[in-house]
Amino acid sequence: MTKFLLAVHVIAAILAIGPVAVAASMFPPAARRAFVTATGAGTGASADASDGPDAAGTLHLLHRICRVYAVVGVVVPVFGFATASRLGVLGSAWLIVSIALTALAALVLAALVLPAQSALLDGAGTRRTTARLGMYTGLFNLLWAAVTVLMIVRPGSTTGA
Repeated sequence: MTKFLLAVHVIAAILAIGPVAVAASMFPPAARRAFVTATGAGTGASADASDGPDAAGTLHLLHRICRVYAVVGVVVPVFGFATASRLGVLGSAWLIVSIALTALAALVLAALVLPAQSALLDGAGTRRTTARLGMYTGLFNLLWAAVTVLMIVRPGSTTGA
């Protein structure tokens, strides 16, 4: 049963967190290109033909991916807790740090990334907003990278890794 729980936890992390990380990372540059296309502002660079009228559609799709997979991503900690419980490591320091980092990543996504994306989609954003969104997205991805490293290199591992 432990192997099943661990497999679901890892597969869910790959299939749920991965798309959020990628879509969220793609959003700021796409928003900058759409902003330049819509306003003609920026560095004077001409907009690429692929950034034309469908730029808003791309942004809406990326935002939808982030929202939907953020909800699906709840499966990851649920199965993570179940796996940790079966392994008897719920009190381990590496796991507690991982839980805290996961909660912080979720907070960054829910309180900073998704609202900034929504603001840009509603036309309330600026180039500065896209830069800030890029920073928030980088922080989100960095937190998940740290969690991933802790899950692989966990202190006291019996795998010898």
